[in-house]
Amino acid sequence: MDFLTPEQRHRCMAAIHSKDTKPEMVVRKFLFACGFRYRINHPRLPGKPDIVLRKYRTVIFVNGCFWHGHANCKLFSLPQSNRDFWQQKIARNKKRDKAVQQQLATMGWHCITIWECQLKKEQRQQTLERLAFTLNRIFLNDHRVDRTYAIPQEEAMTAAEPDPKSTTDLGKKN
Repeated sequence: MDFLTPEQRHRCMAAIHSKDTKPEMVVRKFLFACGFRYRINHPRLPGKPDIVLRKYRTVIFVNGCFWHGHANCKLFSLPQSNRDFWQQKIARNKKRDKAVQQQLATMGWHCITIWECQLKKEQRQQTLERLAFTLNRIFLNDHRVDRTYAIPQEEAMTAAEPDPKSTTDLGKKN
């Protein structure tokens, strides 16, 4: 049961902003402290990702469990009042998130989603360490040199050696 009037509830929910949230700030401070440089809410990318690491070709979405409908999470439960509205809103958010991530993937970007519940004190350090590990792994895989070079055989010549089979001697004048 909701203890607030519909007008009070509307004001409360409208006051929640989508940028510079506490979980997002935790991730940003960690990344900066580890030496990762990023841009925030890049306007040219679909969905304006929370954090964009261009060097790593990676975007990070820091999602609130309630607003993005995190399944099997204790922080996500539908409000008792206006239930149909919230079900539709969260379903639209999930659909939009999936479409944005597919667009970014087709553009060649790696997408990482960090949930609000993963940044609670009990799991925060482990989550952030996994994030750093994943970013380093992405960087190494994207910048790996896959070229194999053939080792010259003994019979192969180098450019400085004269061809022993040649009949002309470069030291003689004709």
